Amino acid sequence: MRDADFQNGTPTPMAESANRTKQRADARRLSGGSAAMRTLLCRIEKIAPTRASVMIAGESGVGKDIVARRLHDLSGRRDGPFVAVNCGAIPADIAEAQLFGHEKGSFTGAVAQREGFFEAACGGTLLLDEIAEMPASLQVKLLRALESNAIVRVGGTESIPLDVRIVSATRHNPAQAVRDGRLREDLFYRLAAFALYVPPLRQRDGDVEAIAHEFVDSLNARHRSHKRLTDAAIAALRTYSWPGNVRELRNTIERAYILADEGIDIALPKPAMPPDHTSDDAMALPLGATLHHAQQRFIAATLNHFDGNKPQAAKALGISLKTLYNRLALMRDDGGHA
Repeated sequence: MRDADFQNGTPTPMAESANRTKQRADARRLSGGSAAMRTLLCRIEKIAPTRASVMIAGESGVGKDIVARRLHDLSGRRDGPFVAVNCGAIPADIAEAQLFGHEKGSFTGAVAQREGFFEAACGGTLLLDEIAEMPASLQVKLLRALESNAIVRVGGTESIPLDVRIVSATRHNPAQAVRDGRLREDLFYRLAAFALYVPPLRQRDGDVEAIAHEFVDSLNARHRSHKRLTDAAIAALRTYSWPGNVRELRNTIERAYILADEGIDIALPKPAMPPDHTSDDAMALPLGATLHHAQQRFIAATLNHFDGNKPQAAKALGISLKTLYNRLALMRDDGGHA
């Protein structure tokens, strides 16, 4: 096992309509022109048709789930289910039942037989996201299931054959996770027949601008508009390091889009609203809310956060003070708050 397998992206062999639209958008987000992404895409295409298990590593927000979906869509299992499971989000006391299913009466509250994620993914692909967060006791049972190619539901005795491809993902360096005791070494080798590394945006020269335009095009199609990024916005996108990767870029573009009239301006690195202090009630939008309504609600919530301080609110929103006053004037004309 070598750290380089995950650090340099080398896939080393080791011991539906809305969904389709989203898949096409996701594929575009992986189609950056950088050398790093061209290499990754080439390896995805080679690995996808095989039955081999794949482990995907990369920082939070780089799109590991999209890579997993791409592997599924290019495989012979594309018409089967794609089931994604966040191993760190399942409570430890029910994790085994969630993964393998359970029989009626196997524990308090088990009023009926229930299939687990493995059975739900039968004929398709199962993504075990954040695999290093899986409890150690469950890692042992997962390894046993993979080695026997069968599962037994909690409270049951019947061995159920598996027909599923396993893709796992982690934000950690997997080799380091093994050394730290977070991930069993034998499970690592079982899961990582191939290793894929998704590079962060800061290592993808030229991709930020292309992905940003894709997000804008998607928003324009959704809202039937024709907004465009300004030259200043593009320059700002190029100079920022994007610690939150594609997820942060998407959120930044969406915030700026909501606030823009025609030209989309972006101020970085300030987020539009500190997430720890955003009020769910203030930002909640009813189903069918217009883009204009969303913009007004967003400005009002930002002003409220800064106790009415307009210069601070404008800075946080990434717009000039003059633009903020213009927005507030429009809100007054519409009967909103100033």
